[in-house]
Amino acid sequence: MKKNCWPTRIFALLVLCAALSTTAALGAEAGSPQDPLVTLSYLNDTFLNTVLTRVDEKIALRNSQLPQGGGGSFTGSGSSASFTVVTLSEGQTLTGGIGCEVMLRVGSAVCVSPSSPGLIDETSGGTLNSGSGLSQNHLYMMTIDNRGVRATAATTKLLVRGSYTVSY
Repeated sequence: MKKNCWPTRIFALLVLCAALSTTAALGAEAGSPQDPLVTLSYLNDTFLNTVLTRVDEKIALRNSQLPQGGGGSFTGSGSSASFTVVTLSEGQTLTGGIGCEVMLRVGSAVCVSPSSPGLIDETSGGTLNSGSGLSQNHLYMMTIDNRGVRATAATTKLLVRGSYTVSY
């Protein structure tokens, strides 16, 4: 009588398959193309750090390309592609280049101009002549050289976009 060897062959085949799959799994590096399973620890420890490093590099590069605008109370000049807060003391004058925009946020200020029109009030569409007071939260533009604003309060804060100088 012939012995049935199918159960033995099937068992041997299963053992061989298990051994091969274990060997293949041990040989693959976690997260590699051979083992694409992504774990939470990989995301937290490796991937996130890589992404954050790249973002920090991009931010540093962008910041180095921005023009350095002036802020605070000083005598000097500045230029900014976006609005910058400039603080003036009473009597200080901010003179803007052509296209410079200012918005009075805190305190009070008057238009300084050798001729009319002094400033263009972009909010109302009107003009402001020398000696006239600026309205808070109105956007003004210097369209001719030698136009500016003089602070008439102890502390005056302006949002400024464009090139300008500050002097007494």
